[in-house]
Parts: sequence; C-alpha cells; structure tokens
Amino acid sequence: MKNTLFAIALATASLATLPAVTHAADGAGGAFVNGNIGRSTLDKGLYDDNDTGYGVNAGYRWALSPNVALGVEGGYTKLGDFNAKGVNGGLGSASVKGWTAGVNGHFNVTPQWYVSGRAGLFRADTKGWTNQAVPSYVDDSSTKWYAGAGFGYDFSNNLSLGLNYDYYKTETKGLNLDPSLLSVSAEYRF
Repeated sequence: MKNTLFAIALATASLATLPAVTHAADGAGGAFVNGNIGRSTLDKGLYDDNDTGYGVNAGYRWALSPNVALGVEGGYTKLGDFNAKGVNGGLGSASVKGWTAGVNGHFNVTPQWYVSGRAGLFRADTKGWTNQAVPSYVDDSSTKWYAGAGFGYDFSNNLSLGLNYDYYKTETKGLNLDPSLLSVSAEYRF
C-alpha cells in the first residue's frame, strides 16, 4: 500500500511540473505525426525473408531544453509478409502487424541534425507456421516490446526526415518472430 501511495504521489508531482517544463524551450516539443517505410527483415527459425514494412505514429513531446524533447507516442505498424526458407508463398508464410504505445526522445546534436530513440509496448497480431516436429498454423496476438533508434535532419521546427532502425519482439503459442525494420521517416510537428 505504501508503494502504491508513493507511486501516485510521484506521478502527481511529475504531472504538476509539466506546464513549467513545456515552457522551457520551443525545440521539437508539441504534438507530432510521423510515418516511416522501409525494409523489414525476419531471420528466425523457419523464416528468413525480407519485405516492405511501414508504420504511422502520433504523439506529444515536451521540450526540456532547446536540444532535448521527450514524449509519448502511439501508432500502428505492418512489418510484412515473410516466406519460410525454401517455400514460395502459401504454406510456410508468416505476417506480423500491430499497435504500439511508448515513449520517445528527439535530441538535437546541432541546430538541424538530431538523433532519436523510442521504446514501448507492441501489441502484435502474428500469423504463421511453427517450426516444430508437427508444424501447426498459429494466428494469435501477444504484447511484448519494441525499441528503435535513428538520426535525421530538421528542415524547420515543424518538419524532419530521418533514417531509423526498429526491433519488434513477438511471442505466441510456439511461434516467436522478432522482425526488424530499417526505414526512412518523415515527421510533422504542430
């Protein structure tokens, strides 16, 4: 009970300081939307393939200084359809897509160049065949995690382009697929 009360008090104190933090700097703070598209890769168990993956996110960042903004995000990503080793579609294919919710950071190393990071929960919808003695088809969901890093260029306070690498962890009944996505992204900040 004491731990719960302490956590509530800490969260309340943190939220009370947010208005002061948001006025600290203009930087990359505020609401944003972004999208990315690129090459997804899966090399695990029965699967060794690449496809086109994409994602869209929306969120809000608080500018802690002119060079640092931290925030929250939520979105959707489709990591692609992957064929099993030596199989051309149909039996042996797998797909991974799902919803994300997490935190992110935008860190300017110069006025225009930045590095970024993100991490959070990934609610995956995974379909595919298991690599067991008796293969079976799995169509299930799981909640695991995702993490990523990137760098890019801020063309203005509102628009940036970047290159990102993201890793997505999934785990269902006998089918554990962990695809990654190397992508180009565009972000618009309000």
